[in-house]
Amino acid sequence: MHYAQMRQYDIANGPGIRSTLFVTGCSRNCFNCFNPEYQNAQFGNVWTDKETKQLLSWLQAPTNSGLTLLGGEPMENTDGLTPLIKEIKAALPDKSVWVYSGFTYDEIIKDPQKKALLDQCDVLVDGPFVDALKDPGLYFRGSSNQRIIDLQKTRETGEITLVWPDGR
Repeated sequence: MHYAQMRQYDIANGPGIRSTLFVTGCSRNCFNCFNPEYQNAQFGNVWTDKETKQLLSWLQAPTNSGLTLLGGEPMENTDGLTPLIKEIKAALPDKSVWVYSGFTYDEIIKDPQKKALLDQCDVLVDGPFVDALKDPGLYFRGSSNQRIIDLQKTRETGEITLVWPDGR
């Protein structure tokens, strides 16, 4: 797995102060993607145990609310991310994991590898970025077609449950 950047402190990609991991590789090619260079799966650095240890140390801080996965496309990096998130959840079960994906929830749950990663996460921001639906007033997403899904409640009820139904 390759990654473009890790941030110790991020307040733009989920509630609270979070750490973020931007993986590389994305076949979605959304028009006006905010990270077009991250579409190349070979861009950035190779993920190693060193990065895992660094990320775990950041997440241990009491002021850290959790981890957010972005890209590129996390769902195209399941081989590297699924074991990483399992390790993080085992060590720090109270930290939430958000994942941003250009794939929709329905697409993800049909693919066993993507679903295995999703099963480790608490919140999914789903759907491709659509430039014509861009809205800077939305919470934690770029376009109005994207949803912020509470995965815990969705699993419990069997129906997609949104974190902010009105988007703001």
